Amino acid sequence: MPSHRYRSVYDRVQVPLAERDWPNARLGHAPLWVPVDLRDGNQALAEPMDPARKQRFFELLVAMGYKEIEVGYPSASQTDFDFVRLIARTDIAPEDVTIVVFTPARRDLIERTVESVRGIRNEVVIHMYTATAPVWRNVVLGKDTDELRELIVSGGRQVLESAGDLPNVRFEFSPEVFNLTEPDFVLDICDRMTTVWEATPQRPVILNLPATVEVATPNVYADQIEYMHKNLARRDSVILSVHPHNDRGTGIACAELAVLAGAQRVEGCVFGNGERTGNVDIATLALNLHAQGIDPMIDFSDIDEIRRTVEYCTRMPIHERHPYVGDLVHTAFSGTHQDAIKKGIAEHRERAAATGMDERELDWHVPYLPIDPTDIGRDYDAVIRVNSQSGKGGIAYLLESEYGLELPRRLQIDFARHVQTRTDDTGLEITAAELFELFEATYLYTPAGSVELTRWRTTDASTEITLSIGGVVERSEHRDIGPIEALTVALARVGHPVEVLGLTQQSIGAGNDGTAITYLEYRIGARTGWVCGRSDSVLTASLAAVIRAANAIVS
Repeated sequence: MPSHRYRSVYDRVQVPLAERDWPNARLGHAPLWVPVDLRDGNQALAEPMDPARKQRFFELLVAMGYKEIEVGYPSASQTDFDFVRLIARTDIAPEDVTIVVFTPARRDLIERTVESVRGIRNEVVIHMYTATAPVWRNVVLGKDTDELRELIVSGGRQVLESAGDLPNVRFEFSPEVFNLTEPDFVLDICDRMTTVWEATPQRPVILNLPATVEVATPNVYADQIEYMHKNLARRDSVILSVHPHNDRGTGIACAELAVLAGAQRVEGCVFGNGERTGNVDIATLALNLHAQGIDPMIDFSDIDEIRRTVEYCTRMPIHERHPYVGDLVHTAFSGTHQDAIKKGIAEHRERAAATGMDERELDWHVPYLPIDPTDIGRDYDAVIRVNSQSGKGGIAYLLESEYGLELPRRLQIDFARHVQTRTDDTGLEITAAELFELFEATYLYTPAGSVELTRWRTTDASTEITLSIGGVVERSEHRDIGPIEALTVALARVGHPVEVLGLTQQSIGAGNDGTAITYLEYRIGARTGWVCGRSDSVLTASLAAVIRAANAIVS
């Protein structure tokens, strides 16, 4: 790998702050979330959203509770301009939602942007950006620091000139590629912008500091944000915002540390869509807070509907391992994980019953599940799934949750061997229905045998047993013992001894719809094994299990 071609971030930009406070800070509340799916996320799509998809996405964001939404880049396309005008003409934006529009620092584009928001009754933020990092200055813009400073300040004046008469408009500035810009240069520009825009606590300016291309570990970004937080001239008149990208795969960490370092606002995309590896995922960020007991201030109670809408609007699938929303994020295949989850859920339910609390209100500490899936509209149906990596706990959980079967522990161990053989042979996941089918074939299937229980009758004093052995009828009467023991005695007399090592009886359902099942561990000679019996009564099921054991084929 030609790693010598690349330089450390410390060789590319001065990283400020020798002393830092953010490592000792704690997250205590949610920042202001600003989804940029309709602008930044949309421009990263191979097929940008059409008007219907864009409106549907906007309505989703409103329904989830976002109070500030970047809706487009109205000077860049007629579609975006028309969507902003739709907001002006209709009531699709509730009055408590702030509308953000995006523009570069160029007079004609600023004027077009302001034209798009005229007539919007909501609060509006005009978001102006210019790249400030050295490579962008030199290669893209062809300007030195003085020329770039003048371009940005001039753009700020043009925004004020065009929109200063609109009382519901505030301003935002992004020094694009902030994280690779010299600290003192970007601080100077930001202070100039708050001066031009006359920032006050009543009408604060948003200073948005993007990690446009992620180039360093998250602690570096936190240091850069804390430096700005501590040194801005009008800090009480500034909403400090961040916009991390995910080029290094650490966008989530960058945002979390930036908030510890003083950021009050986070721009990103629901589920992290965006150029290259994406913008920061603000759904994951919010649910990370939820998992720490902090209200994220956004409603994720039906996360699958959110996912379906996002996938429809973006025409992009969400990975099945995506945090919180992926199809498999609450699913365990590993045997040790399954066993712990099964026990954890059982303990949670027992604790709820003991305390009289609703399970949804009780504190959550189930192993391997950082949050209760029901918090986000899921159930426990897919929590445990079985493949060749699975163990007895997961198998037992599926049979119990889907079919009501409560397998004794030793039977769980025995059945797990059969499941392992099946999954090793196929290499595939096995469903609950397939597990049940295998269970029936292994323990409930009655092979053609030589022993049949044709009739039995019990009274207070005795039990009568009628067996058919290879077509020969054998009748016997047994006093002072129960029916199951009477059957084993009768079998022994005709040369089919069955020793019952353990017997567990279970009723599934109630009334006429009820089913009884018996799990029986037996020994015949040197061989031990398991069989089951199923009937409409517990006693009949137990007798059926004994007969199955008597007909077991010795391998």
